[in-house]
Amino acid sequence: MAPIRILLAAALALPGLARADQVQVAAAANFAAPMEKIAAAFKRQTGHELLVSTGSTGKFYAQISNGAPFEILFSADAETPAKLERQGLAVPGTRWTYAIGRLVLWSPKPDFIDAQGEILKQGRFSRLAIANPKLAPYGQAAEETLKTLGLYDQLQPKFVTGENIAQTWQFVGTGNAELGFVALSQVYEDGKIRQGSGWIVPDALHQPIRQDAALLKPGQDRPAARALLEFMKSDAARAIIAAAGYSP
Repeated sequence: MAPIRILLAAALALPGLARADQVQVAAAANFAAPMEKIAAAFKRQTGHELLVSTGSTGKFYAQISNGAPFEILFSADAETPAKLERQGLAVPGTRWTYAIGRLVLWSPKPDFIDAQGEILKQGRFSRLAIANPKLAPYGQAAEETLKTLGLYDQLQPKFVTGENIAQTWQFVGTGNAELGFVALSQVYEDGKIRQGSGWIVPDALHQPIRQDAALLKPGQDRPAARALLEFMKSDAARAIIAAAGYSP
C-alpha cells in the first residue's frame, strides 16, 4: 500500500493534475485564433481546459442574458461587459481591456488592394463584405470608416453583410465578395498579412475597438475561471495577443 500513498501524495503536490477543471468561455469571433493558442498554453501551465464558443458579441449578450452558463466573456467591445456588470450578470471589478482590435480591408487576391485603400474610391469591385454593425463592433468600425471617408452612401449598395466577423471573412475568402473589412487578427501572421493584399485601416478613421473581458456570475466561485483571468495578463498571453495583430 505504501507505493499507492506515495503516488497519491505526488498527485496532490501537482495542482494542475489534482484540480484540473473546465472553463466555459465565450469569445468574440475575431479572437478565435489567439484564443486557441491561449487555451493550449493555459492547459500546459495549469491543466485546466477551456471550452470555447466563438461568435458575435451581440448574440453572446442575448445568450448570457437568458441564462447561458458561460463563465468568462471575451467581448469584441467594451460596452457589452459593462452592460452585463450593470445588470448583475458579470462580477464587479473583473472587467479589463485584453486587446485593442485593428480593422483591415482585405482580399485574398495579391495586389488587389493598394496600401492606401484607394480602391474604395475607385469602386473597381461589385461586392464589399462588412460585418453587421448592429451585432459586431468590427462592423461598426467599418461603417464609421466609410462614413469618415465620405464613401458610405456610395458603397452601401455593394454591401454583403455577415452576421459576425468570422462569416464576413468567409464571404471574402470564398469569393462571394472581392474584398471586405475584417479583423487584422484573421489574416495576420509573423508581422504581416499572410495571404493576398490588404489595407490596415488607420485608427483615426473609427472609434477604438476596445475589447474587454469580464468574469460572469457562473464563474465567480470557480478557481479555474479566475486562474484564466490571471493567465490572460501574463507575458505569455500578451505575446500571443500581440502576435495576432492587436495593439497594446
